[in-house]
Amino acid sequence: MSVKLVDNLFSPDIKQVPIRNGYGEALMILGKENLKVIVLCCDLTESTRSLDFSKAYPDRFVEVGVAEQNLAGLGAGFAHEGYIPFITSYATFSPGRNWDQIRVSICYSNNNVKIIGSHAGISVGPDGATHQGMEDIAITRVLPNMIVLVPGDAIEARKATLAAAKISGPVYIRLAREKTPQFTTDETPFEIGKANVLREGIDCTIVACGPQAYYALQAAEELAKENIQCEVINAASVKPIDGQTIVTSVKKTRCVVSCEEHQITGGLGGAVAEVLSRNFPVPQEFVGMPDHFGESGEPNELTAKWRMDSKGIIEAVKKVLQRK
Repeated sequence: MSVKLVDNLFSPDIKQVPIRNGYGEALMILGKENLKVIVLCCDLTESTRSLDFSKAYPDRFVEVGVAEQNLAGLGAGFAHEGYIPFITSYATFSPGRNWDQIRVSICYSNNNVKIIGSHAGISVGPDGATHQGMEDIAITRVLPNMIVLVPGDAIEARKATLAAAKISGPVYIRLAREKTPQFTTDETPFEIGKANVLREGIDCTIVACGPQAYYALQAAEELAKENIQCEVINAASVKPIDGQTIVTSVKKTRCVVSCEEHQITGGLGGAVAEVLSRNFPVPQEFVGMPDHFGESGEPNELTAKWRMDSKGIIEAVKKVLQRK
């Protein structure tokens, strides 16, 4: 059964909010509720939405400076002392530049550190390839003990942050920079390890995460006008992935399209393929970056150029249907 979404889902007036805002809101909730929560940042407090926490709880905030390896090491140290550190930077720098420290100091020790990778994906826009983290899902989900969450909107980001604080162990949360449609509600369920069916269908399964979850809904709406009924799944929990929900859907539709603002290799699409290859192999198409670095440009233009928008998803659905 599909979950409750906003009423004006396809209205031009749908509320648009940066996904990272939900993280900032959750930090303020956690700061009040849990004295063990601390935040560390690499000179990006406003961009990562850590600023309000730093002002409200300066005794639990550490400005590390531009030193991402130290960020991970300090986070591990605070976790050893019983704190719940949230370490924040751009995804291209953390987990990008400090992957070794995350691997050894955090994951190998199963330390209770929450890693926030902001400004992920090509929608970072004008900052260009060096700042467009397109590989972070792959390099985090491969690490033992790591949980990987990719919320689809600001509300889901708030829920993901609150959920991460309640469990013990490493968690990576991937956040986008640009304003995107806020399509879920406070009542929409969120649970680590669970996926949500956003729309039911019988012809093709679309599994998406991050901003692409809304693009998938748009694509399904347009395809329905051609009598192609797509089932849309929001897999915000990339690791652990909800294989049961995906397999159940694909047994009905017999084909799948994965959608993400990330390299096709090693991301959500790879996780979906791993699940299906073991349980129910079917034709699959991948929407994402095709083994290429990003570039400078306006977010919407870049998303469209690299076919990660609703039009790209529609093309992928029609392609996979030919292989069904």
